[in-house]
Amino acid sequence: MIFFTSDLHFYHENIIRHTKRPFHTVDEMNKALIRKWNDRISFDDEVYILGDFTMKGPDIASSVLYSLKGKKHLIRGNHDGFVDKTTFDQSLFVSVRDYMELTCYNTHFVLFHYPIAEWHGYGRGAIALHGHQHNHMDYNIRNQKDGLLRYDVGVDANDMAPVSAEEIIQFFRNC
Repeated sequence: MIFFTSDLHFYHENIIRHTKRPFHTVDEMNKALIRKWNDRISFDDEVYILGDFTMKGPDIASSVLYSLKGKKHLIRGNHDGFVDKTTFDQSLFVSVRDYMELTCYNTHFVLFHYPIAEWHGYGRGAIALHGHQHNHMDYNIRNQKDGLLRYDVGVDANDMAPVSAEEIIQFFRNC
C-alpha cells in the first residue's frame, strides 16, 4: 500500500503547544507517533513523508527512521536540513526530492510540502497533497465541500497517523 504523512516534528517540544497536539511531553508525542505509524504501516508499504520529519539533526532522524516500518521517501520540507548532513545515512530513504508526481489506483497525486493554489492536473482529477500548515481535519473537509482536490496529509489533520492513498481517493470520491 501507499501512505502519506507530513509534519511529524519528532523531538520538537514547541510543536505540541503550537498545534495543540494532545500530548503533555515530547516523549509522549514521539512514542504515540511511532506507535500510530507502525500500527498502520507494514515493512512492504511505501510511505511518502511530505516534509518536516525532525529539526533535531541526523542522529535523531536516523534513530527514529530505524524504528519506523515501511519504505520511506522524503519530499523535503523547511525543517529537513538533517538530510544534507554528511553524517546522515541517505539509504534510510528510498528517495529524497523537493517535489514529486505519482499515479496510483488510477489517480494522479502531486506531492509537495507546501500547499499550492494550482498543480499539474488541477481541474482534471489530480489531487494535491501537502503539509506545512498544521491544519486540522476541518481544512480537508472544507476543501472536499468546495470540490478542491487538495489534502493536508500532516499528522495534525489525520489523527497523528499516516493516511493511505485509498483513503484520500475515497474521501474525494463524490467531488
